[in-house]
Amino acid sequence: MTATFVPFQRRPIRAINRIGELLEGHGVPSADLSADTVRRRAADSTGLSWVADAQAEEALDVLCASITEEARLSTFGALVIRARLHGLLTTRLRVAELIRTHPEITAVTITPPVVIAGLQRSGTTMLHRLIAADPGIRAVGSWEVIHLLPPKWEKPGRPTMRVAQTTVAEWALRYLNPKFFAIHAVEADGPEEDVLLQEYSLLSQVPEAMLDVPSYARWLRTQDMHGSYEYLKILLQILHLQNPRPNWVLKTPAHLEHLDTLLDVFPDALIVQTHRDPLRTTASFSSMLAHGHSMFSDRVDAERVARHWLSLNGEMVNRALDVRARRPDAFLDVGYDDLVEDPIGQVERIYAAVDLELTGSIRTRMEHHRSGHSQHAHGVHTYTLEEFGLSVAEVETVYARYRAEFDL
Repeated sequence: MTATFVPFQRRPIRAINRIGELLEGHGVPSADLSADTVRRRAADSTGLSWVADAQAEEALDVLCASITEEARLSTFGALVIRARLHGLLTTRLRVAELIRTHPEITAVTITPPVVIAGLQRSGTTMLHRLIAADPGIRAVGSWEVIHLLPPKWEKPGRPTMRVAQTTVAEWALRYLNPKFFAIHAVEADGPEEDVLLQEYSLLSQVPEAMLDVPSYARWLRTQDMHGSYEYLKILLQILHLQNPRPNWVLKTPAHLEHLDTLLDVFPDALIVQTHRDPLRTTASFSSMLAHGHSMFSDRVDAERVARHWLSLNGEMVNRALDVRARRPDAFLDVGYDDLVEDPIGQVERIYAAVDLELTGSIRTRMEHHRSGHSQHAHGVHTYTLEEFGLSVAEVETVYARYRAEFDL
């Protein structure tokens, strides 16, 4: 832990962790997170047979080993991660059963999506939520990410209970870590990053964004990610049947790492890349990561987290530049300052590029959304690179090619 980073932790959570430490001292582990155990629990819970998938099987083995051996989870963190893994695996089993009984789902057409992909803190969330205010545009909802499949008793088009359950989770996050929430607010009924859908494939950046899992992160960099994007498409097809709309908007900075694969799976997608000088965003993103990690571990090395993501982000934007060189027709650029100054004007450019009409009523909806989501609505926090052991020179070096390309 860096000397200047102080994690936020509620008193009840500290008490749970302390009790867990005492129990572990007497030989009582907080949670069994071995791959075999989480597989068995998922199968027992659903009553469905485990469906083997070579890449996903390896991913789960590597992930669980990395969590167990490297993540240094607190008692509270271990319980949350166990529940999260259980949710991922039970949903995978239910999806496999749904596809087995309804194979026609995989033939559902997904209209070439608008895909917002820019570095963190570069306006991706603002732009995503603005476009999602259009009733003709389909985005992945936060509640859908957590509760992908409806219970048997849910009436079509009435996911009230799933939204309510996610609202409770939103309140819990706001209570547990208001500093994280101030940097990246989560809205139960709002759009969310589709990388959280990719997490169900067990091939995504999500674990390394939440936990210190270097072995899994290194393994992930060696993988063919087509399986992750093909699984994402299947989940979009399932969601489309629950709530069909003519067009999709996707969003996550994680796509920057695999735009070539994304374009293989969604060949006519429009990539909207947002741009902002990383010198203005790196400290804030580093803080968001460190506060996120502190929800699951009492021992957060904030400098190591920041350096890992500085390196990864540099690789991501360079890979994106390589894809742009091969497919310049697939990209549209939006500058952060332009987005803040004239958000509707930037949306209009995007709509023109995909031949969508931005009507007066849609403009009104977007303006209403924007007026109700002012910047810093959940608090203002200021950070410096030095707090995370980074320097301006390091950031400039990592992003030299990207900053020169876009004059940032």
